[in-house]
Amino acid sequence: MIPPKPAARPDRVSLWRHARLFRADILSAQPAKLYRAWMAEFRTPFFRSFLVNQPALVDLVLKERSGEFPKSDRVSEGLRPLLGQSVFVTNGETWRRQRRIIDPAFEGGRLRETYPAMLDAADAAARRLARAAGQGAEVEIEEIASHAAADVIFRTLFSIPIEDSVAQAVFHEFRTYQRSQPILNLAALVPWPRRLPRPHRRATRASAARIRALIAGMTARRQAQIDAGTAPDDLATKIMTTRDPETGARFSESEMVDQVAIFFLAGHETSASALSWALYLLARAPEWQDRVAAEARAFGGGFSDLSTLRVTRDVFRETLRLYPPVPMMVRAAARDTVFRDRAVPRGAQIVLSPWHLHRHERLWADPDAFDPGRWSTDAGRASARCAYMPFSAGPRVCTGAGFAMAEGVLLLARLLRGLRVAPVEGRYPVPQAHLTVRARDGIWLRVTPRGNASANARV
Repeated sequence: MIPPKPAARPDRVSLWRHARLFRADILSAQPAKLYRAWMAEFRTPFFRSFLVNQPALVDLVLKERSGEFPKSDRVSEGLRPLLGQSVFVTNGETWRRQRRIIDPAFEGGRLRETYPAMLDAADAAARRLARAAGQGAEVEIEEIASHAAADVIFRTLFSIPIEDSVAQAVFHEFRTYQRSQPILNLAALVPWPRRLPRPHRRATRASAARIRALIAGMTARRQAQIDAGTAPDDLATKIMTTRDPETGARFSESEMVDQVAIFFLAGHETSASALSWALYLLARAPEWQDRVAAEARAFGGGFSDLSTLRVTRDVFRETLRLYPPVPMMVRAAARDTVFRDRAVPRGAQIVLSPWHLHRHERLWADPDAFDPGRWSTDAGRASARCAYMPFSAGPRVCTGAGFAMAEGVLLLARLLRGLRVAPVEGRYPVPQAHLTVRARDGIWLRVTPRGNASANARV
């Protein structure tokens, strides 16, 4: 089965045309040759950009010499009103200090501790979807997935369900922000004086300010609970009470606002994208959907039982291959270097594209096909080792990668245990990249009960 993919642009277009396409959707703005090229160079009047697909070059940038290729501010500045100085946008010692405090919260043992809250959110999502199924509804599944992913974040981070009034306010503001924030703003495409504030849409700035105010209230209340000795033992408490092992310092409340913003953006936005596409792919592949449902009904429900969801995990891996939530990452060359005998000047933008790497014609067999079976083959595993990075790689690999995989597999299993999803004729999703890979007009599915299985039952 070949799922939808954006049409590539012609190989040659004007700079102005390319800039307009890029701002609208970075996926369809790219030429088809990038699905088979090892490297491509793009020149503008203001900077040079190199997209690298060759596995050795990807490893060099992300792993072997990662310190020479810090995060580029051309993308991160667009997110600054919301994320401030969060771990997603910082570099150097600031980033290392933040990771020393954050990483312990996502270690294996902590994932086991947060699992019950994740399971509660998954079951709540299944009940909400079952109510729609009982009415024979056609549902916009991205909305359902966003709700579910937000519930997971709030339950595991702050021990509150999505129904909490503050959680509801943050959730709705994030949806407003997602619609108003392009992946690149004007300052990403032209030189911008450091002493001048970057231009941002008024709606984006206002939405970011409202989100940060809500998060600030949540972190202040949690700090008061910590001081009083009444704080729940969740991720927020763990992060707010962890000291940097080198300096002994903890995050200030303002720093914690930055970190919570990226936890929600990364943990909610990316998880919702992946879950939506996984449900759509299974709607188009009913034989795989039936296998996931059968596995889900046999699932014991405990954290250790997640390892039995092998088919579901392969489906989710394949979804992340075809629709990586973050389709491109941008680094900056900190000094002059050479890629494939070509000079790469200091300041050049280095683009690493999971979207192209995961569909590369020289690295994957039948790269555009949905085939979860590839993950149980030697060839598929070999391709994954050199050409699969949905959570980045190297020192800056997503600290919540294990959390995200457990969440995605669990949500898929719980949603499909008692429900069946099918495509809606005439509604074909077109992938577009803004903050994450979403569908241009949403993803519409018909949801019905699956036989006599109860979507509301709790194992």
